[in-house]
Amino acid sequence: MSERPTRSRTCSSRAILLCLGAWVSTACAGGPSTRDLARAVAEAEQLASEQEAFAPTGGLVEPTWYRGPGVVEGRTGPARFARTVRESFDIARAMARVEWLDSQYRAPANDDYEAALDRLAVELESHGFGREGSGLELEVLEGDPVAAWTPVRGSIHLIESGFEPALLHAFDDRSDPDRVLLPIHAPSASLEGTVVLGLDEVTDGTILVTREPLRRVQDRARERGAVAVVSASTASFNVDPTGRERHLDAIQFQQLSSTQELPVFQISARAHDRIAAAVARGDARLRLEATVETEQRPCRTLVARVKGKLAPEIEDEGAKRRVVAIAAHLQEPGANDNGTGVSALIELACVLAEGIESRTLQRPNHGIAFVLGDEMDQTRAFLEATDEIVIAGISADMVGASFAETGAIALLERAPDPGAIAVYPPDEHTPWGAREVDASELIPNGLAVIARCATIDTGLIDGGWAAADHPFEGGSDHDVFLARGIPAMLFWHFTDFTYHTSLDRFGMVDGEELARSATAILSTALAVADAKPFDLERYLRSLDLEVRTRARAAAEAFDPETQQAWRDWGREARYWLRALCLGISLDEARPPQAVSRPD
Repeated sequence: MSERPTRSRTCSSRAILLCLGAWVSTACAGGPSTRDLARAVAEAEQLASEQEAFAPTGGLVEPTWYRGPGVVEGRTGPARFARTVRESFDIARAMARVEWLDSQYRAPANDDYEAALDRLAVELESHGFGREGSGLELEVLEGDPVAAWTPVRGSIHLIESGFEPALLHAFDDRSDPDRVLLPIHAPSASLEGTVVLGLDEVTDGTILVTREPLRRVQDRARERGAVAVVSASTASFNVDPTGRERHLDAIQFQQLSSTQELPVFQISARAHDRIAAAVARGDARLRLEATVETEQRPCRTLVARVKGKLAPEIEDEGAKRRVVAIAAHLQEPGANDNGTGVSALIELACVLAEGIESRTLQRPNHGIAFVLGDEMDQTRAFLEATDEIVIAGISADMVGASFAETGAIALLERAPDPGAIAVYPPDEHTPWGAREVDASELIPNGLAVIARCATIDTGLIDGGWAAADHPFEGGSDHDVFLARGIPAMLFWHFTDFTYHTSLDRFGMVDGEELARSATAILSTALAVADAKPFDLERYLRSLDLEVRTRARAAAEAFDPETQQAWRDWGREARYWLRALCLGISLDEARPPQAVSRPD
């Protein structure tokens, strides 16, 4: 009990020294003086009072509804923002946005992608983004031309002697359930041919119907003379967990090479079985129709930025502003993937802008950029265009799946850490699967600790939340940030049996789940963008809990190498968190003997 007030006074004194030090360096450089000193003292006094107000309560929170290490309870870090964000998040507005996005077939730079990007930009403008002097910036980055592909209509009829042609799948509107019948970049087609069910049966003029993924068979089928390939492929996790067998009617969403020439279609397992039964009865044929439109068009990226309140001259590293980036990709047609991520980002941008205007949220010290576009390419475009220092990246991908309908829970995917090399409880990989990670990819940081605090803080507000964190797997925009050496992580939902299928529609989205995920995302971003000295104690104690948990699991598995790897990771992550919260460099955050120096 006697140590906590001492820590508070120490952190507050540190804050005052930092503010006064910034003033002294400005004055020594010939900058103004008395007014700046008064402002620095006032800011330091406010920080000191906040220090007392947000002192950690000290207890450990290890909820049964969260699979992963617990955190230290407190009002610091993401907890400073979570309740305000949660209460400000307009679920009805966000869900209406998801529903509208779900009615569009968004492929890179196609008609619906362009319409969605323009509509989202208008909504952001209505909340002040792009208005001069608002500190809310809006820009559209124009990329290189791509093959913009838009489906218009498509159908598959089964033809048997003695029967009327049977319609298996069709769409003539991009909101229709069977709209993923045509993989992205499939060509227009109008043809009829005899069905074969195996690659070794393909001859000139036949249509191969298979359960194999198109990528595995389309080239070989074309070489053997097939005039089209029809696939009923799905992933192993595309199985309805409720027992209702809805997956049998699912059509898998696919995106192929832009140079695709062979007509290709995706069908459901139930349609495949009807075709196979017809083949067993005798000669069976398919009539295939597809109309698509293609155009070379630049693929655009939308960036909405809330500027931080620290001017560049207050910051180091070449007087560049700092920013936390949150990315959500626009180009896939699903409601959860990724209508929810896009809607969440737009809603969060509006919540933050409204909060700053109403003063329910303070403008963070550093900026927050909301990035929307074509997955991964959008993040590359943003990183190449910005002159800011990106201090962290967050990917928001599939963040509103209904557990009741899909079986998916909220997940926090960490950056590569020792758990990505050796997996021990409470960690486990998702059915997405592990990617091989080399030890050289392990760059210690405390971002996952902050995100875990945000997730648990959000769950505590709602009285519980089925959520977990897991080792790095990759596959979204966080990969791009990580490749640039930027700490990054992913918020998502899995295993969603509707993932990349025609069943990923609005009815599979839960508004409350979307609000919880969004709250955790923005609370994480704000905690990084507006880190304070008084946040540090909670983070360090939560990090210590994680390292003890994971090192103990490695020890129980008789793996001393991983046990030591977690201890080493924890030590370096402590320095990263100290640097973030105290506003100093990583070298300054390390004790003198830990700073490497040239010979």
